[in-house]
Amino acid sequence: MEVHSKHMSTHHHVYSQRTLALFGALFMLGGTRLAQAQVGLGLVPMRVELRMAPGQQYSGSLKLSNEADAKLRVRAEMLDFNIDANATPQFERDLPQEVAYSCKKWLSLNPMEIEFEKRGASMVRYTLRVPAELPEGSYNCAAGFTTLPAAEQVTSLGMRMAVRVVAAFYIVVGSPPILGKLKEIKLNPLPAGKGSEPNSWQAVVVLENSGIMFYRPSGKLEVLDAAGKVVETAELPSLPVLRQRDQRFLFPLKTHLEVGHYKLRAQVDIGTGEIQQGTLDVAVESPSDAPAAQPGPATQHPPQQ
Repeated sequence: MEVHSKHMSTHHHVYSQRTLALFGALFMLGGTRLAQAQVGLGLVPMRVELRMAPGQQYSGSLKLSNEADAKLRVRAEMLDFNIDANATPQFERDLPQEVAYSCKKWLSLNPMEIEFEKRGASMVRYTLRVPAELPEGSYNCAAGFTTLPAAEQVTSLGMRMAVRVVAAFYIVVGSPPILGKLKEIKLNPLPAGKGSEPNSWQAVVVLENSGIMFYRPSGKLEVLDAAGKVVETAELPSLPVLRQRDQRFLFPLKTHLEVGHYKLRAQVDIGTGEIQQGTLDVAVESPSDAPAAQPGPATQHPPQQ
């Protein structure tokens, strides 16, 4: 893969509090009959980004609403989170590998359990207390809200639908720089039988974060034919790259790769004021063959000052 970068002095990353949907999980709780009524939760905001100092305390509110025509009980919990190799956010009570970067222990929620009337709403107050000796860097955690049966439904039988909504917190302590790069472009076959056509392919763009500050990249992946014509373009998914890790971004290709030569080209801005570009040449020898990546040097040019 060949990688290079182009300086763009007019682009700067700005941190702010935003109201954006990040994640909603739906799962089923045992039983033998279908749920009697639709269950739904609303949460605003679903992402909070803050700059804080060691020893500082901050309080704010989340609005939680019952969107169903039935009573609802909700339990709150503080969660760790990361993003897995399939580019899917994972929210858990404990993720041991995230302990050093988690803000879960500084986060408190009040109340921890809420009983809603139908179509009701309630404010949940959150407080973040940053430890006094905390090193600079970015930290993340989440507040999860999961539906439970209303008090009068606890003893009734049958299948019930439970919904979890999650608000993600990103806390930046100090002024850590963003350190990262476009590390790799790959092309992998998509597993058969998972909604993909035979001989379907998935491009993978790997971004490295070698620093202690998360970043949220933007950019695109392009598929070019042998003549250099762009035959497919896909935008980079809106996902953060958390500190000190590699993150895979997945692009299932819509283009059917006939016999011939193709180029994958990724352009990425990680928020440092530069565009990084990488290319991967592949060749398809016959319709049933896997595309072969053409080896080549990998280079990284630092941004201009």
